[in-house]
Amino acid sequence: MKINIAIVGLGFGAEFIPIYQRHPNANMYAICQRNVENLNKIGDLFGIEKRYSDYDELLADPNVDAVHINSPIPNHAEQSLKALRAGKHVACTVPMATSVEECLEIVKTTRETGKKYMMMETVVYAREFLFVKELYEKGELGKVQFLKASHQQDMDGWPDYWPGLPPMHYATHCVGPVAGLLRLEAEYVSCFGSGTIRPELAAIHNSPFAVESAHIKFRDSDLSAYVYRSLFDVARQYRESFEVYGDKKSFEWPLIEDEQPVIHTAKKPEPEIPEHVTVPDYAHLLPEEIQRFTTKGVYDADESQHLSFTQGGGHGGSHPHMVHEFLTALVEDRDPFPNAAQSANWTSVGILAHQSALKGGELIRLPDFNA
Repeated sequence: MKINIAIVGLGFGAEFIPIYQRHPNANMYAICQRNVENLNKIGDLFGIEKRYSDYDELLADPNVDAVHINSPIPNHAEQSLKALRAGKHVACTVPMATSVEECLEIVKTTRETGKKYMMMETVVYAREFLFVKELYEKGELGKVQFLKASHQQDMDGWPDYWPGLPPMHYATHCVGPVAGLLRLEAEYVSCFGSGTIRPELAAIHNSPFAVESAHIKFRDSDLSAYVYRSLFDVARQYRESFEVYGDKKSFEWPLIEDEQPVIHTAKKPEPEIPEHVTVPDYAHLLPEEIQRFTTKGVYDADESQHLSFTQGGGHGGSHPHMVHEFLTALVEDRDPFPNAAQSANWTSVGILAHQSALKGGELIRLPDFNA
C-alpha cells in the first residue's frame, strides 16, 4: 500500500523528502511552499512534479492522502485543522499548537473526521531514547522511580517568532521522553521562572525568564518528572537530555556533546556503580531502504542542512523512524505514537508550565484529552 504524501514547508521539511521517496509505503507526491523560487528549486532537486504555493489548493487535491507539516510554529494548529477537515491525515513538527484550546480542537477534529494525527517529536525516536526504552522493556531498569529531561539551546540569531519565546512554549523535546517512556499522561504541572533575559527580548512575548523549570505529576501513577528549558542569555552548549532512574539501573545523559552516557547499576561496589556506555544505532528496526538516514543527513553538503538538524546533532537518527511510524500507522489503520491526545498532552504541559511560572509556580491541571 502506497500513501501519497505532501510535505508543507521546505526548510526543515526538505530533510524528509528522500526518506519518503525511498520508503516502501510512500509516494512522495507533492511539496508546498509560498516561496515559488525555492519551491521549484527543491522540486527540481528531488524530481517532484506536483508543486503548490497555495496550501488550500494543495488540500483540494484529492490525490493527497496525508500532509507532513513543517511550517512555522504559529501555523501548526491552523494548518493541521484545515488538513484534517479536508480529509487528510496529518504529521506535524513540534509543537502541536500554541494554546490548549487549539490542542483540544485538533483532538476533537481527529475524532470527528476519523483521520490520524502524529506530532513528529524527534526525541522519542532518537537512538538514546530507543536504547533506554529497550532497557526498560527488558526489565533491566527495574521499577522506574523518576524521570528528568532538559532542552537548552542558544536561539540568538534565529528568525521570525523565536526571539524572546517563553522557554516552555517549545518544551516537547523534554516533555515527550519523560511522558513517552512509560506512556504516561501528565495530570498537572508546577513551574518556576528563573533569571531574566534582555529587556528587548522579554518585551516581545512579555516573558522575562531566562530559565523555566517544571515538575510534572502523571495521572494514575506514582511518578513525577522534572524538566527545564533555556533559550536566551544562558551559557550552555546545546543539550537535549533525557535521564531515567530505576531501582536496578539508571541512565544519565552526558554533560557534553559527543561524550558517552552513563549507566548506574545498583548493588555493585561503589567504584563500579557507574560505567560509560555506547548507545547503538537502531537502523535495524527500519525498512532497509531508509536505514542509511539514521546516521546521515539528507544532504551531503553540511551547508545545505537545516540549522535545527546540524545544531541538534542530527536529532539522534530519529527522522526515518518517525516517517516509518507515521506510514505504518496509516497502512495498519491504527493510531501513531504520539497520537493526537498524547501530542496535546505533551504540548499543553509546556503551555501551562509557562502560565504557572507567571503565577509564581501555581499548580495547574491539564485537560483530560482522552475524555
